[in-house]
Amino acid sequence: MKTQEVRGEELLSYFFILTSDFLLHLPACSLVSVLTQNSIRSLFLDGPAGRLEALLNGGAANATHAAVVCHPHPLFGGTLHNKVVFHTMKALNSLGFPVLRFNFRGTGLSQGEHDHGNGEVEDVRAALDWLDAEFHLPLVFAGFSFGAAVGLRAAYADPRVAALIAAGTPVGPVAAGEEEPRVYTFDFLKECIKPKLFVSGARDQFGPRAKLEALVASLPEPKKLVMIEGGDHFFEGRLRELREAVESWMKEAVR
Repeated sequence: MKTQEVRGEELLSYFFILTSDFLLHLPACSLVSVLTQNSIRSLFLDGPAGRLEALLNGGAANATHAAVVCHPHPLFGGTLHNKVVFHTMKALNSLGFPVLRFNFRGTGLSQGEHDHGNGEVEDVRAALDWLDAEFHLPLVFAGFSFGAAVGLRAAYADPRVAALIAAGTPVGPVAAGEEEPRVYTFDFLKECIKPKLFVSGARDQFGPRAKLEALVASLPEPKKLVMIEGGDHFFEGRLRELREAVESWMKEAVR
């Protein structure tokens, strides 16, 4: 399993916004809002195993929430530049939210070593702490694959987190390199009454439809499962549908 990354798209979209003629006709206050929401800040977070490399996409001046999006398994090449992570970020950012992405320990420029999903839970908590201190807003958690399995553990009981989004939830066995196949469990969510969105491809090889439907059926409301027909684990050719699913649900679930 290899992840897919996007690098130049962020800078190209930012450049387009800066150079578009329509900015010349905006009132000063609107111009500041547009530039803030489309800014990208590179930074390092203080993590439990050392600094964590991160990117922050700025939000609107009147943002109602701040969000974090967690990347897939680093031993499969997962980083904060993953395409699913990027498009999930764009969906949340389109609602005006500042959105943080970061590399788990031992990934990219982040310090530390991969901890097989254990210490990574604490990495997510460090990211939530940073967002809370920076913005003092209700938080939204989103994660893809490994990022969902790990991050949900940190976010589900955190009173600062208002909503949970899991893309490509790995309810089937997953193995990386010489690791034994790992089966993630989500029983802890059975007491979670926060709004929960699960969005997966109908052909997700690591998230069999029947198992995912059974998981979601076992969880308390509010919840929603979106199966994207034709989509695989990486939403190849279906990233637009992923983004639309996140945007649509957020507008209903978080007001």
